[in-house]
Amino acid sequence: MVDVVTTITVDRPRGQVSAYASDPANAPEWYVNIDSARWLTEPVLEEGSRVAFSARFLGRTLSYVYEIVAYNPSERLVMRTAEGPFPMETSYSWADAGPGATRMELRNTGQPRGFFRILGPVLELSMRKANTKDLQNLKRLLESR
Repeated sequence: MVDVVTTITVDRPRGQVSAYASDPANAPEWYVNIDSARWLTEPVLEEGSRVAFSARFLGRTLSYVYEIVAYNPSERLVMRTAEGPFPMETSYSWADAGPGATRMELRNTGQPRGFFRILGPVLELSMRKANTKDLQNLKRLLESR
């Protein structure tokens, strides 16, 4: 089982951070490994919505579909996939971190299969490193606007 939690404080209001981070169209801009995101349902963020992603991770190209399983604007977003070599749940949560600042948590949990199962600790370390870069990108992008 993999469970990776990373956090960052962004000097922007919670509504701004959550609106940007939860929009799949923005994912290729702030996620290091995501190449594309494409809606499979109407482009409305709600439970049951589905988004197809293409990503690169550990030298492999991955295609997977996330389904939104929980969404509370400005508070929490939970997406889940059961496909591919690494069924995973990704969640974002946002909380106020002082005047005009937001604490964002990014959490990935899942049970790797096949190639990814063999990697164990390397997989978790690589995910933590990528997630840290992702959140740093998000912070840089939002704070420069």
